[in-house]
This record gives sequence, structure tokens and C-alpha cells, in this order.
Amino acid sequence: MIEVLEATYQEEYKVWLKFNSGESGIVDLEDLLHKYKAAASLVDKNEFKKFYLDGWPTLAWPCGFDVAPESLYERLTG
Repeated sequence: MIEVLEATYQEEYKVWLKFNSGESGIVDLEDLLHKYKAAASLVDKNEFKKFYLDGWPTLAWPCGFDVAPESLYERLTG
């Protein structure tokens, strides 16, 4: 099972991620902010920066939007 071990804000809508598989790198999530209504508030970069890893661990925001580890891993590795 893929898990996110670390997540660090980089710039714009990019986050550096480290996975339990050993891979790490930067993912750009800007397209998701325009695709999902629940992510609309994250267009404000101050709100975007408030992400955290929840108990699953999923990349999540206080507004209720989240992105599953598998989806993030796919974005990173293609």
C-alpha cells in the first residue's frame, strides 16, 4: 500500500512528497483546484499551504478537500 511519509510546500501549487516506496519528488496540483468545487478555496495560496497528512495518510486541507496517496503517486511516477 502506497503511503505519503512527508509533504512540504514548494511554490505555487506544488508539493514535494516522499512515499514509503522510496520515491520522492514534486507534484503540481493546480489542475485539481479548478476541476473540483471542493478545492475552490485552495486557489488562494495561503489556503493551499495549509495542507497536512491525515490518518490514512492522505494529503488533506481544512476545507475538506483531499488527494489520495495512490493518486499522488501516479502523478509523480506517471
